[in-house]
Amino acid sequence: MPIYEYEAKAPKKGCEKCRGRFEVIQGAGEKPLSKCPYCGAPVRKVVSWCHAAVIETSEEAAKVESKVKAYEKEGMWSHAAELADSYSEKVKDPSLKTRALEDYKKAGYEDIG
Repeated sequence: MPIYEYEAKAPKKGCEKCRGRFEVIQGAGEKPLSKCPYCGAPVRKVVSWCHAAVIETSEEAAKVESKVKAYEKEGMWSHAAELADSYSEKVKDPSLKTRALEDYKKAGYEDIG
């Protein structure tokens, strides 16, 4: 069930709960509240500021990640480093570049970077 936020239409006339925003769990088909359930003051539904991070990974990026992991698991550090390095240049991913540098070091290349 969704969580909706409400606030008093006239904050100076509301109670402590509705002067600020308060949440109510309601079914999607239920009518919005018109009065505060605590004091009866008129309220309105407000848009929630939902903060979420959704990171979508392309199919190509997922394949590269999988291949790099496979190389690392097998101890094939230079293969993992070269793949991560070339792909990081293509997509401008600094964390993948760092990973490539770490794999180069594991492969015995100390002066890379």
